[in-house]
Parts: sequence; C-alpha cells; structure tokens
Amino acid sequence: MLLTVSTTHRPATDLGHLLHKHPDRSQRFEVTGGVAHVMYPEASEERCTAALLLDVDPVELARGRRGQGPEGFVLGQYVNDLPYAASSLLAVALGKVFGSALRGRCGARPELVETPIPLEIHIPALPCRGGPELVRNLFLPLGWSVWAISVPLDPAFPDWGDSRYLDVRLTGSARLADALSQLYVLLPVLDDAKHYWVSEDEVAKLVRAGGRWLNTHPERELITSRYLAHQRRFASAALARLAELDGRPAEEVVEDVVEDATEVAADSAPVGHDAADQRVPSLAEQRCAAILSELRSAGAARVVDMGCGEGRLLRELLAERSFTEIVGVDVAPRALRTAAARLRLDQMAERQRERIRLLHGSLTYADSRLAGFDALVLAEVIEHVDPPRLPALAQAVFGAARPTTVVVTTPNVEYNVRWPSLPAGDTRHPDHRFEWSRTEFADWAETVSAEYGYTARILPVGPVDAELGAPTQLAVFTRKGANPA
Repeated sequence: MLLTVSTTHRPATDLGHLLHKHPDRSQRFEVTGGVAHVMYPEASEERCTAALLLDVDPVELARGRRGQGPEGFVLGQYVNDLPYAASSLLAVALGKVFGSALRGRCGARPELVETPIPLEIHIPALPCRGGPELVRNLFLPLGWSVWAISVPLDPAFPDWGDSRYLDVRLTGSARLADALSQLYVLLPVLDDAKHYWVSEDEVAKLVRAGGRWLNTHPERELITSRYLAHQRRFASAALARLAELDGRPAEEVVEDVVEDATEVAADSAPVGHDAADQRVPSLAEQRCAAILSELRSAGAARVVDMGCGEGRLLRELLAERSFTEIVGVDVAPRALRTAAARLRLDQMAERQRERIRLLHGSLTYADSRLAGFDALVLAEVIEHVDPPRLPALAQAVFGAARPTTVVVTTPNVEYNVRWPSLPAGDTRHPDHRFEWSRTEFADWAETVSAEYGYTARILPVGPVDAELGAPTQLAVFTRKGANPA
C-alpha cells in the first residue's frame, strides 16, 4: 500500500516538521499486520514529498484471526489485495505513524499547524465500492480538486474492463491535520471493508477525527454508516454526537440513517476483508435498483419522486439519460436543501440542471404541478403518514396527479423479527405510523386500484424468507387504458 503527500509550500521541507519525520532518513514502524515505512522521495525548498508505504503480511494477519472466519474463507485470508491496496489498514497505519500530525501538534512550527498549505495527495491503488463518482462526492465538498480513474484489470486485455481499484490524486490548500483526518476517515469508507473489530470505541474515534468537517458534509450519513461497518447503534450514536457539534437537533441528523442502517445491521462480529468481498448490496440499494427497473420497464421518461428526502433516488435518476424530466417533492425544506447540496445543483451543467426540479409540497394535498407525469414514486413514504390521512394521499396521487405508473415501496412488518438489533414490537423507524403485513399491503393496493382505475402487481425486494417474505414489498400500479412503452 502506498500513499504520498506533497507540498510546494516554501520552504517545502517544513512538511517534515508537521509530520514529525525528518526528510533526511527513512523510518520503520511496526503496525497491525505488517510494517510501515516513511521516506521522502523528494525534499527541496521548492517541493517535498512524504511517502507512507505499508508492507502488510497476509499470513501474519490471518494467524491473528484464526478461528474468526468460516472455513470457506481460509484461502482468501492468505491470497488477497491487502499488501497492495489502500484499505482501512492504511488508515490505521496513518493514525499510528502520523498521530501527532493528525492531532495538529507541532512544537517546532506551531504556527504551521493552523496554516493551510498547498497539498497533493496521491493514492495509486485505492479500492472503492462506488467508483470515481463516490471519490468525487466525498472529497469535492471538502475543497479538494479530484482526479480519479479506474485501473484496468489488465492493460493487455482491455475487454476485461476495469477493476475496483482507482488511481486518485487530490490537490488543494488545507491544514495538514485536516487532510490527514479526512484520509483517516474516508479510506475505510471508500473500501467499505473494516479489517478490524468495530466496537463502541470507533464512535469516539470517528467524532474526534471528523469533528471539524464531518458534521457539515453532505454525505455524512453514508460516511458514518460505512465507517462503523453498517452497525445501526454505532452509526446513530455517532450522528447524534456530530449533531451536538453542529448545534442541530439530533433527531434531524439521525432519522435518515436509522432505517437504512437497520436494514443492513450486522452483529458485533469482526468485519474482515473476505466478508466484505462477499457483501451483497444493502436493502436500500436493492430497493433503488428495483424501482429503477420498474420505471425502465414502464418506459417512463418524466418521473416524480414524492417524499424525495435528501435525494438518494434523484441521484440515480439523474444518472440515466432516459429520464428526461425529474421532480423531487418533499414536505421538509431542510431535506430539499440537503438534496440540492448533495446533487450539487449549483455546479451542474445547464442541460443537466434543466432536467430536475425540487418542489416543496405535501403528500396528502392535490398539486397541479404534478399532473401528467409518466410515473410517480413513493419509496418508503406511506408508512410515515397517519392512517386516517391515507385516503387523502391516494386522492392526491391516484386521483389528482394520476400518472401512468405509480411505484410504492414499504416495509414488510412480518420480516422485522429477522433484524437482530430491532426490539420486538418496534418499527424500523421511530417516525413510522404503521408497518403493514403482506396481506394488509395487498388489500390496500387492491382497494386503491379499484377506486381509481389502476391494476397492481406486488413484488418482493431483498432476500425472500420462505415463511416471512421479503423485507420490502413493492407495488407497481398501472393506470387502466394507459399505453406505457
């Protein structure tokens, strides 16, 4: 694993003072699973580069984990990418080797600690579940210019396509301590594979490392969930702590992560690299994919996302050119502001910006702005509506807006017993007014279809339990007499 940090600050060799590592000699440090080396490939008044090289020994790492993984993963413990790719182990080494710099301590040049300096960070082999777009989504809001390209599986065989590894360069002006803290947090987030035990201590580490920037980051929920290995109780605690730093009510920050975190909640077992390689998409990702599939099948081009929240589905819709007009509607102005920031509407090219609008509106009131669209999506929305208001929602959607296709997803309450971290009788989200069984959802869909002239198909989303069904149920309503593509 290799990471380099360069500066053209004058004198550039001040980088050695900030890192507490002298440019004239290389140093060696014992770290988890291997040895870290610090060296300076270049060190002049004009430019200085510090390199952190982590030499991981997979055999030694596997010996330390004996008995913790199933037998099927034994070979993967020894034959893997750990010696070469910038995984969470590099973040651990960075925290140990550059701990003083990360905490912003420099006795020799104390004034430099608070001084933004020009920096270039290069990570030639970065595993990333999310590709170059995720790297941009994470680092651009922090002020970095981002260059990220996928590394081909084999340059000699271009038809094989790209690997999951990226060659990444970040350039910008920042406090070195901030740059290191961002790398410390985001390296494991990008890899999405913690290589060590994730416990409550990790919450404090995350808040300490990200306290200066994470609470205002538009992707803070994703960052927090991935950093804490998708464990609901830890992610909720971290977001609440960050909310305190931000001065906002904790429930506003926590509410968006709780539901998704519940769906991918893991027990407290160690999270290893091999398990991450086998990881299936989260339920939220599967739900989004199922919605997009139905919209494509319906030939929808003009789509409304009712209760769009902070824009997760909107981002996927924008990525496909077949969706020519996209409208996000939400009752919460804060959610719309966050969606605009996440989607970077202010930076979007004009032709792209013309495809999307964000509207403040209610689910239960007829809105003439929404009439005549091809499709309308209610993704995990109806369960947030008080049951007496459901007829008003049906009238607003199926009666007034009356799109050709309506896609509705909602939790299957029968499946809740399969979530180990969900207390018996609790709903998946504290704001859920109800959660339906499969029969109750089917009855509602049949009633709405009969009243407003639609037909309905109900599909499972997520792993299907023979007894309890799937965790999410999806209904596709098609208006009778319509001619979808």
